[in-house]
Formats: sequence, structure tokens, C-alpha cells
Amino acid sequence: MINAEQRQTLHKFIVYDMAIQSLQRDYKVIENLKMCKVYLPILDNLLKAITNDYYNLKRLLAKEKIKIVKWTKDDEHFSDLTVTTPGEDLVLTYANQALKTQVERLLLSLQSNEKVESE
Repeated sequence: MINAEQRQTLHKFIVYDMAIQSLQRDYKVIENLKMCKVYLPILDNLLKAITNDYYNLKRLLAKEKIKIVKWTKDDEHFSDLTVTTPGEDLVLTYANQALKTQVERLLLSLQSNEKVESE
């Protein structure tokens, strides 16, 4: 059984995981742009900011024996996430657009925090 705190940690991990995947995908595209020297440091800083929290969340979930087994895209609107926990397996359904919005919010908040720190 997964409690509310564990579910919240799992959700945060999913958002961080998706953010890292998106940034890594974008990194490959941006490397080919003429102005890549402007954009790549921004992506590097975002990846550094996210990676530490991502691994801490991953360790926390592993300690609680919660593991993501499979991610299945049902259609363009929803995806199912199969999670194994002590005692049972769960299938959680996520709205793709909602996850995308949460990833964008995370990246924008990290980027704005970075701007404040550098001023």
C-alpha cells in the first residue's frame, strides 16, 4: 500500500524524471543551433539543479521499496504508470498535459531562482 506522502514523493519524482528527459532531448537539438553557446549553459544549469533532487527522490523511493516498472502511453491524453510497492502493484493514470505543465512550472521556477541568485 502506498500512503499519501509516498504518492506525493512518487509524483515529484515523475515530474523531475520527465524534466530531465525533456532537457536531455532538447540538449541534442540545441547543440546544432548557431547560438548554442548561449542556450547550452542555461540547460546545463537546469540539469544540475534538478539532478541532485532527482537522485535524492529516487533513493527515498528505493528505501521505501517503491519502483516504477513501466510507463505506457494510452493515447495522446493519458499515460499509465505501473508501480511496484511492498505488497501490491499499482497502475496510476496521469494526464499528459498536466504533467507537461508541471514540468514547465518546475523549470521556470528553477530558472527564476537562478536569476535571483546571480543578481
